[in-house]
Amino acid sequence: MDRGPFDHIWIHAKLATFDPKVNAPCGLLEDYTLAVRGETIVAILPTDSPEVRAHRGAVTDCGGKFVTPGFIDCHTHLVWGGSRVADWESRLAGEPYTEIAKRGGGILSTVRATRAMTEDELQLAALPRLRALVAEGVTCVEIKSGYGLTLDDELKMLRVAKRVGEQLNVEVSPTLLAAHAVPPEFAGRADDYVSLIANEMIPTVAREQLAEAVDVFCESIAFAPVQCDRIFTAAKRHGLAIKGHVEQLTNSHGAELIARHGGWSADHLEFLDDAGVAAMAKTGTVAVLLPAAFYFLREKQKPPVEKLRAGGVPMAVASDLNPGTSPFASLRLAMNMACVLYGLTPEEALVGVTREAAKALGRASRLGTLEADKRADFLVWDVTHLAEIVCQLGVTPLAERIVRGKTHNA
Repeated sequence: MDRGPFDHIWIHAKLATFDPKVNAPCGLLEDYTLAVRGETIVAILPTDSPEVRAHRGAVTDCGGKFVTPGFIDCHTHLVWGGSRVADWESRLAGEPYTEIAKRGGGILSTVRATRAMTEDELQLAALPRLRALVAEGVTCVEIKSGYGLTLDDELKMLRVAKRVGEQLNVEVSPTLLAAHAVPPEFAGRADDYVSLIANEMIPTVAREQLAEAVDVFCESIAFAPVQCDRIFTAAKRHGLAIKGHVEQLTNSHGAELIARHGGWSADHLEFLDDAGVAAMAKTGTVAVLLPAAFYFLREKQKPPVEKLRAGGVPMAVASDLNPGTSPFASLRLAMNMACVLYGLTPEEALVGVTREAAKALGRASRLGTLEADKRADFLVWDVTHLAEIVCQLGVTPLAERIVRGKTHNA
């Protein structure tokens, strides 16, 4: 790309590029300038370079502040109706999930509430959750369906996901998660429901361009690998990407299935085995770590982070924002938990919500690192050390949020 002229430059910045080609921790470039034209980063230059001195357009002096790529929350269930607080209180009192579900709680209670709400009502409920993520620096977010479980209600959720992103100037990666649970009207007929997903939901969603990926809950309490394979095959036939909730409660070899289909990501992974790690490493499938759900459910089995690291498997971190198992609208909290509970370094956590999260959403070519020709989504941080972003919660030291080259003050 022709580098000049520039529309706007950000000078005197400590650029945490997270570009692996930059041989420094976090890909750090001291006293550099980001040059933007339109929606695109067109150059990264030393601040004392002639091109920077010759610039006559808009200038923002970062004064030595850190600049990172925009954060990407690559796994959320942000659109839902109702509340699961009563479920949480019951779990704290020792009641098992099976009993909670029998008396009308659990995921199907969220399904009932979500089905009963209009698009406008769901949008109003979802907006505060997305605003909380935006306030922490999120510029791109994945939003799943999965609480409708009928064609009309899944489409309703996906339309709301698009609407909230447009309202708050956040790029949304919409995902069809119809295979989240077997709806009550299909009790005992899971294969018939899978046929509905494969033969009606996926073609409709693809035709109306309401989702770019298909997700499944591949687990003993949800959908078997053979059923997930049918769904993945249908998704690929209609040009949709593949991802999945796998190995959260048991090892169903779902990660290997996702890798075999060339999936974007395998998420949760607490019971991932060596074969799963090897399969993901071979295909570049991203491991999406969801420590907030691990924490909230008081789980004991951690994902095999050391094996993922040793195998060179990209590791992303996401909030898993949802009403039942991770009701936290905070990507920074998830980053902190990934370090404290899973043993990631602060740099790995930051890379996990930028470069690796972009890979998990099929956006590595345009998001996730600070590089020329990538989109101008980046954040200016008023911190003395990058690890403060991960370590110190409660106050967000975000000074400026830039989306598509336009400034939005934090």
